Amino acid sequence: MKPAIYAKFIKFLKEELALSNDSIKIVQKSVEEHPAPIPMILWQYGLVTLEELDRIYDWLHSKTKVDLS
Repeated sequence: MKPAIYAKFIKFLKEELALSNDSIKIVQKSVEEHPAPIPMILWQYGLVTLEELDRIYDWLHSKTKVDLS
């Protein structure tokens, strides 16, 4: 993920899903040790619900989709 999008993603997690800094740090450390998609780790650790996971993927899709027209 590009740094600019990553920063916005972290802001989204904090502001829209009310994740704490501690929760985000735990997930970041986990990704460093065992690379995996952040949304899946959030869900596996029970930090987001399935509905929130869907919102995360919708947000990521909206920020990374390419206009092919």
